[in-house]
This record gives sequence, C-alpha cells and structure tokens, in this order.
Amino acid sequence: MKITSVKTAATIGHCMHVWVRVETDAGITGLGECVHGGSAAIALIADLERRLIGQDPFAIDALFESLRRSLVFEGGFAGAFITALTGIEIALWDLKGKALGVPVYELMGGKFRDRIKVYADCEVEPGLDFDDAKRAVDEILEQGFKALKIDLDIFAYGHRGAETESFVKDAFNMTPDKWEYGRMLQLAQMVSELAGPEVEVACDLHTRLDKHSAIRLARDLEHLNLMWLEEPIPPENIDTMREITAATSTPICAGENLYLRHGFRDLIEKHAVDIIMPDIPKCGGLSECRKIANMAEIYSMPFAPHNVSSPVGTMASAHVCASIPNFLILEFHWTKRDYWSTIIAEKRDIIEDGFIALSDAPGIGVTLDEEVARAYQYPGTTWFS
Repeated sequence: MKITSVKTAATIGHCMHVWVRVETDAGITGLGECVHGGSAAIALIADLERRLIGQDPFAIDALFESLRRSLVFEGGFAGAFITALTGIEIALWDLKGKALGVPVYELMGGKFRDRIKVYADCEVEPGLDFDDAKRAVDEILEQGFKALKIDLDIFAYGHRGAETESFVKDAFNMTPDKWEYGRMLQLAQMVSELAGPEVEVACDLHTRLDKHSAIRLARDLEHLNLMWLEEPIPPENIDTMREITAATSTPICAGENLYLRHGFRDLIEKHAVDIIMPDIPKCGGLSECRKIANMAEIYSMPFAPHNVSSPVGTMASAHVCASIPNFLILEFHWTKRDYWSTIIAEKRDIIEDGFIALSDAPGIGVTLDEEVARAYQYPGTTWFS
C-alpha cells in the first residue's frame, strides 16, 4: 500500500479545524484533525504532500520524524509546522486501523480503561450573578458531567465595568487590581459551592497573571480543593512556573501551548507543574503524546489533555488516553456549539454521562459527515481538493 494524496478541508468551530485526508492506492483512506494551526498548517500540508506520495502509510513514526527532521530549520520543533504534521499523523493512525480492522488503541498496546472521563469547559464568566452561574452549572451537571472548568480571567483585564472617564484598565498589565482579584476569588468560590462536594472544579487563567499574583491566588483558593489551577503565567519561564507550583497545595496544570516531548521535558523534569495538558491534535499527535505521557509517568505526573477539537479529534485523543496508565481527564469544549454530534456520520454524542465509551470500531472510530461539515466551511479554504 502506498500514499497517493494528502488533502485538506477546514471548518469553523472553536477555531479553524483543519481536516486531513490521506488516500492510498488500495482505496483505503484515513482522516485526521488538527487545531490552532490555521491557514499556515493547510499550506504546510500541501507542501508536504509531495514528500508523502509513494510512502508506506504504516510507517507512521518514521514518516513523522523524517518530515520533522527534513525541515528542522523551518520550524521543526513547534508551531504550525508541528500542528500540520499532527493532522497527517492522526490520519495515518486512522488509516492503519481501518486497513487492519482494529481500533487505534489496540495498535498502541491496548487499553488501560474502557471509558474516558471528560470534564466540561463551563461558560461561567465573571459578569454573571449567582443565578446565572447556577443555570450554567446546572446545565453541565444535568448532562452527567462530574467535573467542569471555568475561566477566571475573562474580562478581568480591561473589564469594561471597571472603566470610567478617569480610569481605563491597562490590558497588558499582568497584575489584577483589587476588584479583579476579589472577583476571581468570588467566582471560584461560587462555582465550587454550586457544583457541590462530588463534582471536580478546575479554574483557567490563560497565562494572565504575574508570579506574585499567581502564588497569592493559588494559596487563597487552597480551601476549595480545586482539580487544578490552569496556566497562571505564560509557559516560557519554567523556573517561575516551578516557584508557583512549589508555593501552593493547589495543583498547577499547564502545557496546552507546548509542542513535542522536547517542549515538555523541562516542565516535567523540573516538577514545574503538577499536571500536564498537551493538546493532542495540536502538539504532535497520538504517538508523540503517548511518549509525553510516559515521560510524565516517571515523575508521578497525571496527564489531562487540553481539547477543543470536534468529535474526530476528541475520539483520536481518547485512544491515547486509553492507552496510558497516568490519564486523569480529557477536556470537552463544545457545550454551546451547534454541530457537535451532527458533524460525524455516526450521528451520536460520543460523550454520555461525562464519559467517552471506547468501541471496537476500526481506526479512530468516527467519520466525518462532509455534507454537514461543508456547511461550516472556513471562508477562503478549499474542500479536499
């Protein structure tokens, strides 16, 4: 079997979702998805196609690494190039599973668990009052989720409600003022109470704080026993992140903006966080993220992937989560999107009562409904041409 073409399409979703289809001379195809690579990833995949035509699609790791090394001076360690490779890599795993008639997790050594626990990114924002927040949390709990996440930083910087003619918040300042800080504490407390003692709550800061503010906030939230506090500062300074993690009993989680195991090495080896969260359809793909998880396991560090993908990328991530021992939980970011279940041909919600149940379907286990997907085609992109 040889690769004959590599084609892309893109839809509007949480971001630009790039679909990658690998075709072969045996008529078997594989579908992959990558996110946060944008139009640059599409252009890179088009350029890489000539290097893939005629290759053995089963040699997934070798193809990935040969492509990465061949362009190492053009971004072979991070960014859109790695995201482009990720979309190709996931499509190759799907293709191989279909060709052999087995699910991807079997190709990865089998599964440690039959179900993948999922948490919902809950749209609770600082502007909501208690009743509004209760409605948002109740919607999540009614769907059976036993874990959720809120954003503490939304509108906290440049918050319009705090602006007057004499005061306009500096949107670039990483230090929250008294009102902003108090609102973050209030929101975390409010949602924790609404969720109840049996539901895990995580809080995301999207790298918005300085070191002092991050330590102060993490300590002030310790009594809530959060699942984690996510990305309090930008990921560039590993030593500063380590200081924050060492200063609090609140678990610190980070990693959605890192790439490959090379990008996670210092974060893990220096114990800079308590939990790592690679975005699997962004940072290197299925095989690479298993390596990241295995590296973290040596340091007793849980693996909780970031995820904004469609059911295709989400299910691909679930195969990795099934195949490693130190999996904690997977993100679900589509509570308010209107085509979560209809975009796949199977026409079902892959998440039930807060879990993804793995099946024995070959490959990733879900397929794209192109008629539905094309209705959301990203402007200015081509469709598998």
